[in-house]
Amino acid sequence: MNRDDLRELALIRLEDARVLLENERYEGAYYLCGYVVECGLKACIAKQTEQYDFPDKNTVNHSYTHDLMRLVKVANLLLDEEMKKDKDFATNWTVVKEWTEESRYEKSGENNRDLYNAVIDTKHGVLQWIKRHW
Repeated sequence: MNRDDLRELALIRLEDARVLLENERYEGAYYLCGYVVECGLKACIAKQTEQYDFPDKNTVNHSYTHDLMRLVKVANLLLDEEMKKDKDFATNWTVVKEWTEESRYEKSGENNRDLYNAVIDTKHGVLQWIKRHW
């Protein structure tokens, strides 16, 4: 899997989440929205590896996680700066950071639309921020 694959997968999962939301399959949409962010962050990490370079072992080991905060750190993204600069983004990130891979076991209903909106917001969304770095 390479950077292009991860970017494409993020967009595919976003479309899947949209379809699930339209069909009131909120839990599945919530779960997939988290993977949209995860795949996007991993694309940012992949961008750091130059062709033919042997990647740093710590970077590799810390990349194999579903923990969004850890992925932000591994990707060397300036999350705190972005949150200070853009309060709407900060609000969206607050929603997104609550996602975990364990969410696949949770039933939480229609409020899962909040995560989708935090991801897709065209001006202050988490995916828009990630796209600037992937």
